[in-house]
Amino acid sequence: MEKFFAAIQNMFKIPELRKRIFFTLGLLAVYRLGAHVTAPGINKPQLERVWGEVAGTLLGVLDLFSGGNFRTISVFALGVTPYITASIIMQLMPVLSPAMKKIQEEGEVGRQKMNQWTRYLTVVLCSVQTFFVATWLSRNGIIINSWPSSLMIVLTLTTGTIFVMWLGEQITERGVGNGISLLIFAGIVIGLPRGVLQVSERVGTGDPTQTLGVVFLIAVLIALIALIVYVESARRKIAISYASRRIGNQTFSGQETSLPLKINMGGVIPVIFASSILAMPQTLMAAFPPDQNDPNSTWSRIHTFFQQFHGGDPYYELVFISLIVIFTFFYITIVFNTDEVADNLRKHGGFVAGIRPGAPTAEYLNNILTKLTTVGAIYLAFVAFVPQILLSGFKVARLPFIGDRLDAFLTATPGLSWIPTGLGYQFFFGGTSLLILVGVAMDTVSQIEAQLVMRNYEGFLGAGSRLRGRRS
Repeated sequence: MEKFFAAIQNMFKIPELRKRIFFTLGLLAVYRLGAHVTAPGINKPQLERVWGEVAGTLLGVLDLFSGGNFRTISVFALGVTPYITASIIMQLMPVLSPAMKKIQEEGEVGRQKMNQWTRYLTVVLCSVQTFFVATWLSRNGIIINSWPSSLMIVLTLTTGTIFVMWLGEQITERGVGNGISLLIFAGIVIGLPRGVLQVSERVGTGDPTQTLGVVFLIAVLIALIALIVYVESARRKIAISYASRRIGNQTFSGQETSLPLKINMGGVIPVIFASSILAMPQTLMAAFPPDQNDPNSTWSRIHTFFQQFHGGDPYYELVFISLIVIFTFFYITIVFNTDEVADNLRKHGGFVAGIRPGAPTAEYLNNILTKLTTVGAIYLAFVAFVPQILLSGFKVARLPFIGDRLDAFLTATPGLSWIPTGLGYQFFFGGTSLLILVGVAMDTVSQIEAQLVMRNYEGFLGAGSRLRGRRS
């Protein structure tokens, strides 16, 4: 711990690093300040009433990544969600368009073009999203049903999102860490005091069962955080050899290096995709309620089914895990092209020992990547599934054939009675939040440590040790 606190002191001894840290904290404070500025024309009591009905829909997912700004319809209500969506679309475009792929391969110039188009696409997506938000607010009586009020909401929220995007880019360029990730981090971690207060109230009742439940929850969260740190920093290194080369009058001797492959290349993106898709049915149900005079209609029966289709429902969890696995393989196939990597190695004289360059190398890399992706998909599904079960329970009564008997057995068994209902906490951190928090923290600390080591200071773990973030 002495080395850790020494590293903290060294952070503020370096003028440039100290300036970057204070700059980052200042912009994060501006972002949180904007969360308390409500958009004009909002009926707050009506908004609170309506929000209680739609918190489990796609709007709840949007609220998570806006740091709670959407719940209050602040000027930063959409947060960085449009920018994230635009960035994902631009990542997919080179795969779908040869022209975009050529631009991507132009080096720094191509990267600047892609970034500029990402900003333009963010504005377009934000305008579309704010239009639907204004329509939703108008239909629910949260704003006055008139086009000037809707136009004001569209302009206010779009401008706020563009400003948030600018804040994130400024943090990335002049601060410490990835700006967009840190804004999401700040939005999530702001709910920590509320969660701690709720847990402390349960412990304060003096009920031994409640205290035991809190201890169990904290132990599971610590174990999950340790698992996330271990997996996110794990690498599968593939030994790469480069043959001797002669360029002009210079001869370069052969080199030995390695190609590090992460276990979880997809990050939190597959979980976000899966959560967003599964939130759509609830969104549709809230937007199009059934006819109360015809409870036996097809739409009424569908509505009744999806009223129970949420966290803890066996059907929901099965689809949720399946989507995480599918999106993990899909996303990694796009972001890591084994044929392209093998071709680049061949062009630069690199090869894997015992593997022929070209197609055999691509096949070898693809086999390794498939195994790593399988492990990564299981890991993501586990991290997303466990907190959801702890908080929402697992509704075993919904299982066919054995559901009722299993539910009666668990309910009557001491120590297992919480499984069908959960621990009864509205705790703020789920699996997605934990993945984001731990990953962003690891990346930021890794960058700070790199600055310390570069200036001959010891890192957080002392000499000879380095913390490794997701991008290291």
